[in-house]
Amino acid sequence: MGITTIFLLLGGLGLFLFGMKLMSDGLEQVAGAKMRSILEFFTKNRFVGMLVGILFTAIVQSSSATTVMVVSFVNSGLMSLLQAAGVILGANIGTTVTGQLIAFNLSDIAPLFVIVGVVMLMFSKKVNIRKIGGVVLGFGILFMGLSTMSDAMSGLKDSPHMLELLRSLTNPMLAILVGFAITAVLQSSSATVGIVILMANQGLLAFTICPFLILGCNMGSCVSALIASLGGKKDAKRAAWIHFLFNIMGSFVIFIVLMLALTPITDTILRISGGNVGRAVANAHTLIKVLEVVMLFPFMNWIVKLTYVVVPGTDPSPEDQYELKYIGEGTMLTPTTATIDAIHEIEHMAMVAKENLELGMDALCTLDQEKIEQVYEQEAYVNFLNRKITKYLVRINELELPLADAAMTGGLFHVVNDIERIGDHAENLADSAKSRINNDINFSEKAVKQLKDMTVMVSTSLEYAIELFTQKSQEHMQEIIALEDAIDMREKKLQQSHIKRLTKGRCTPEAGMIFSDTVSGLERVADHATNIAFAIYEPSGNELTDDDDDDVEDTPLEQSIREKKLKAKGNKDGREKDSKEKKAKK
Repeated sequence: MGITTIFLLLGGLGLFLFGMKLMSDGLEQVAGAKMRSILEFFTKNRFVGMLVGILFTAIVQSSSATTVMVVSFVNSGLMSLLQAAGVILGANIGTTVTGQLIAFNLSDIAPLFVIVGVVMLMFSKKVNIRKIGGVVLGFGILFMGLSTMSDAMSGLKDSPHMLELLRSLTNPMLAILVGFAITAVLQSSSATVGIVILMANQGLLAFTICPFLILGCNMGSCVSALIASLGGKKDAKRAAWIHFLFNIMGSFVIFIVLMLALTPITDTILRISGGNVGRAVANAHTLIKVLEVVMLFPFMNWIVKLTYVVVPGTDPSPEDQYELKYIGEGTMLTPTTATIDAIHEIEHMAMVAKENLELGMDALCTLDQEKIEQVYEQEAYVNFLNRKITKYLVRINELELPLADAAMTGGLFHVVNDIERIGDHAENLADSAKSRINNDINFSEKAVKQLKDMTVMVSTSLEYAIELFTQKSQEHMQEIIALEDAIDMREKKLQQSHIKRLTKGRCTPEAGMIFSDTVSGLERVADHATNIAFAIYEPSGNELTDDDDDDVEDTPLEQSIREKKLKAKGNKDGREKDSKEKKAKK
């Protein structure tokens, strides 16, 4: 075998694989979205799921694409393992369509498909026409690759050493291993079956060994899904193993049947194929797959259960990564310390939310993708703390707490709620950052500086509020009140300046909307901070004596505190607005 023959073989194989990928990708682009929705909708019943799997794989011309997609569906929770099993069975039958097409030997008209595909790609302005052109071009390149390989293989007949090597492939186990290895490397059972069809047509392979090569390539086709599942959840790994175990078990049964009656079976297949060896290989491929599905369909529940043995255990819940610092579900409740523990945990939650707000603003200004993801992770942690602390407060509320502790329990529920709302605002900042990235929205340096300056004010107010809440320290009480008023004023000024920039054309509407929403959000965070500060704080009132007048006036500071407490208890507008926004977003 000369170097030219090797180059022709490799070049033909390259064209074949490229044509198949081009055709598969094009078909998936044209029909993939609709087929994916069908795949999600019609897989409640395993039998219907199998029919959908056949149809989908026949369209996209790749069982690997179908099984990898099924693995991703299982990984994201869109599909159960039993639903996945039906689709995977169908994919095994649908993949035989490619072999049937190859057996038609359309190589003579392949150049016509190529030129039609090129014309559609180059000269059509309609996206759908161009996608279909990619499919047609891929179809033509695929058969031109087959034609090139066929021409190269015809030269192999002149090599006595190669003929001897190929004809020595009479050991069924060796044939299975060869089929498995080639398919695992090429990542395409259709490519392997196509090569087997060509070699059988050229007389390079005896038809009696072809079914064993097909069994090997059936098992090798599972490698793609197994690789795709490596980084997934345990159920995704199990879905890939369903595919592999199905092919292993089915191939084992078919192997036994072939060993017992190889000659009658191959003679029958040749006869129904009209003596055409290439067509017989394609028919053998289809028959093997259909028989495997018929045999194993009733036992799929057992195969699914077996995957739990192969892939034991459960995925750790995201909440398993989180921890409570001061309370826990197994904590023994002591009335004298229960409220103190809750306050410490709430303080921890507040600090996490505060840091996340600062991180969210940093992400919005820098558009750092890693920081955006960190905000979402921290928000999940805040939500976890919200659930656990609220559950703990419900438990301690049932205890006979000291009177002072019992009086503040209701305020603690409000504080947890306010902190959770602050976490939502941090998430909103991350959403705005993603919107800036996706829509290429720019902020001016002045706008960035204004947002950062306001965030410092809000963060300082929040820090003082947490200190007042946990320690009842009056050191920064006046600063909290002054800061909230200053933040309210700053919000009004920034909104006015942003409107001026819009009217003068110095700011795009998209950037202006994000800026305005961000400033409003920061102002509401300051409101929540004030709520936290005075939710359980009781200012020392004026003690009245018989000698005092009845209308002793509060000091200005006490008046401000009482106003803030009334706002914390009675003004729910901010909370309701946040809740509506959150629901609308969902």
